[in-house]
Amino acid sequence: MAVVVVESPAKAKTINKYLGSGYTVLASYGHVRDLPPKDGSVDPEQGFEMLWEVASDSRKHVKAIAEALKDDPELILATDPDREGEAISWHLTEALAKSKAIKKDTPVKRVVFNAITKSAVTAAMENPREVDMPLVHAYLARRALDYLVGFNLSPVLWRKLPGAKSAGRVQSVCLRLIVEREMEIEAFRAQEYWSVTAGLTTPRGQEFSARLTSLAGKRLDKFDIATSEAAEIAVRAVESRSLSVQSVEAKPASRNPSAPFMTSTLQQEASRKFGMGAKQCMSAAQRLYEAGHITYMRTDGIDMAPEAVMSARDVIKDRYGAEYVPKSPRMYKNKAKNAQEAHECIRPTEMATSPDRLKITDSDQRKLYDLIWKRTIACQMEAARLERTTVEIGSTDGQVGLRATGQVVLFDGFLKVYEEGRDDVVDDEDKRLPQMAQGDALDKRSVTPEQHFTQPPPRYTEATLVKRMEELGIGRPSTYASIVTTIQDRGYVTKDKNRLIAQDKGRLVTIFLVNYFRRYLEYDFTAALEEQLDDVSAGDRDYKDVLDRFWRDFSAAIAETSELRITEVLEKIDEVLAPHLYPLREDGSDPRSCPKCGSGRLNLKTARSGGAFIGCNNYPECRYTRPLAGDEGDAELSGDGKLLGHDAGDPISLRTGRFGPYVQRGETTEEQPKPPRASLPKGWSVDSIDLDRALMLLALPRPVGPHPEDGEMIEAGIGRYGPYVKHGRTYANLPEVDEVFTIGMNRAVEVLAAKPTRGRAAATEPLRMLGDHPSGGAISVMKGRYGPYVKWDKVNATLTKDLTAEDITLDQAVELVNAKAGAKPRKAAVKKPAAKKAPAKKPAAKKPAAKKAGKAAT
Repeated sequence: MAVVVVESPAKAKTINKYLGSGYTVLASYGHVRDLPPKDGSVDPEQGFEMLWEVASDSRKHVKAIAEALKDDPELILATDPDREGEAISWHLTEALAKSKAIKKDTPVKRVVFNAITKSAVTAAMENPREVDMPLVHAYLARRALDYLVGFNLSPVLWRKLPGAKSAGRVQSVCLRLIVEREMEIEAFRAQEYWSVTAGLTTPRGQEFSARLTSLAGKRLDKFDIATSEAAEIAVRAVESRSLSVQSVEAKPASRNPSAPFMTSTLQQEASRKFGMGAKQCMSAAQRLYEAGHITYMRTDGIDMAPEAVMSARDVIKDRYGAEYVPKSPRMYKNKAKNAQEAHECIRPTEMATSPDRLKITDSDQRKLYDLIWKRTIACQMEAARLERTTVEIGSTDGQVGLRATGQVVLFDGFLKVYEEGRDDVVDDEDKRLPQMAQGDALDKRSVTPEQHFTQPPPRYTEATLVKRMEELGIGRPSTYASIVTTIQDRGYVTKDKNRLIAQDKGRLVTIFLVNYFRRYLEYDFTAALEEQLDDVSAGDRDYKDVLDRFWRDFSAAIAETSELRITEVLEKIDEVLAPHLYPLREDGSDPRSCPKCGSGRLNLKTARSGGAFIGCNNYPECRYTRPLAGDEGDAELSGDGKLLGHDAGDPISLRTGRFGPYVQRGETTEEQPKPPRASLPKGWSVDSIDLDRALMLLALPRPVGPHPEDGEMIEAGIGRYGPYVKHGRTYANLPEVDEVFTIGMNRAVEVLAAKPTRGRAAATEPLRMLGDHPSGGAISVMKGRYGPYVKWDKVNATLTKDLTAEDITLDQAVELVNAKAGAKPRKAAVKKPAAKKAPAKKPAAKKPAAKKAGKAAT
């Protein structure tokens, strides 16, 4: 018997079905070792030596594997077939060797499979290999680079730019894309233009529309009709002339299907069709892979195994007919430069298993499998055949010309199954034109001018951002989702209606880095570094040479910032952002002069919260401020603020200060130096605040009523730790801010009663009931202080990173609690009889404290 190790319990369960009783299959639960988050974990002075430690959560899993090896002294590493999977196998080998669980003569094999099917697993077990060290070296190089950048650049940000959280080798470059797009949008100036459309009728009475394309014998460009006056002249020119068909041209055309999915295109299409974020998409794909439904989901490859191609062709013939099967199979060529990323495309493991035959309860997995199956089948189908028709229309004097276009599908081909989504709105040409012939006279039903304005470039969605990163060569399939998630978690970017919007923090961080670490935010530099790392994975480059060259220049750039003062940094950012912060005024006056006091100048200021705003340098005499990207008249917050209205004769205003936006009653006077104020709670945007909402905030804490037991008043309010209800000295948190304004007596008493007493919490309601454990007893999902967990009897098991409270299934929960219950319980302390008191000894002299080795983490 041999011990087989994979990453997750779900994958272990699937593989165990194929291997049988001759193997012990265990899960490592992801990476077992990592660099501790402290200074010195990567030492450039010692050949980039890396100090690894086994994570506290992983110790029990490593111990379980070590225990199993005592009975079955053969180790088979079956982690994922990519760089991260290879790294996990290497880490496991190192950790087990260090604990002497494996010896020099212990057989250690590495097996890889692209799909978790019986045939793929069996073939892999028959063809083992050793751990691929070039792949491991590529992992080590990336991990060291990310550590060196993050651990050296982030402290510079903290010291020089208050409120900044972190910087990263790839995340900062990705953030730059979003910030620059936001600046393009702000700098954009819309241009007006007009079009003219005529509603026409054929001699047979059939109606269609045509667009004006030439006027006064000249071909019209997009902006040639620039005003309503010019549009009206064009309309009169068309109305005053008889029109006839000048030519009719019908051309055959075809559309080929898209290539099968790789990681980036799957994330893009899932975003377009379902609004899925990259992380959500990859989580669902991971579960489909581990259940054996699809091939490995982190790949740059678009080729398909020959047997899968033939299986797809058989399915197409059976379901749709022989006419939908092309004469020869479609072949798709990989574009990935490094073979380690170029696995097979993402496809179903069994082509015959259509979405309606696969019993999946999880909605994300069901939608994603449907998408993958349709795309895979479509990529092997016949092309769609179309006919595109263009009709040129004109007047006899040649002064006006119009064009009508149409398109009809003659044979739907792959479109019968699947059509790729689009990021941009396109004109709908899928319409059939009525039958016409050259010389046909046409009657005019209407001639209509339409005003248009050019549109700014759209904000990125997660899909278009991943697509742009792929085009620039930034990041890799295994990192797209984590990068996009990180910049949102840091508060640098927010997502609204699926669009990514750069926040003040993100904008300031980007401008700082672009000015003081420009080289490391250049797209070409980042892409070139990725190519060097690809060379390492292919065995063509020494990873320590890559690290040495990078560190030599990067450490010098870090040293150059040591003398920078915060005021210098703000002045530099203020200067760079000036065209966007201080746009030209219509009256020609100085854009930096304060519109409130007239004598002060506007400049950039930062708040402790990490935000930024524009303020007057005459503060505190002049308290004028406005948002970073706002117009002067938009949201003149702080100072006089934005007046929301009056209540009981007092002005109620919306302002912003060093700790963010707030509402205020009245003005600051000698009699009232601190007028009533209330900060905007988390999740409330400045745009959502009106007079009613401001008065609600200013009225807090809100009396709920006397407690039924002692008559003492219960209050609801918003404090330092969020929304709460209070009775005497007892505070109990509320889950939502809005509940502060609506909570009634019954609910308040219930929340207060559930408040933990003397360290023991009252019973809380489960988030979900999953069903019964095979051994009896209900399993439920609970809300915990450190995140959701599953509970069975007295066993509590924290959800792994790839699981959520909404998606976890009963089978997954059973695996988690079984793994938790399998850990050895701590021995209860045995109470010994009290010993007789010994005579008191003279206390030993204190030894001097040992000096701490290494520098403290910054």
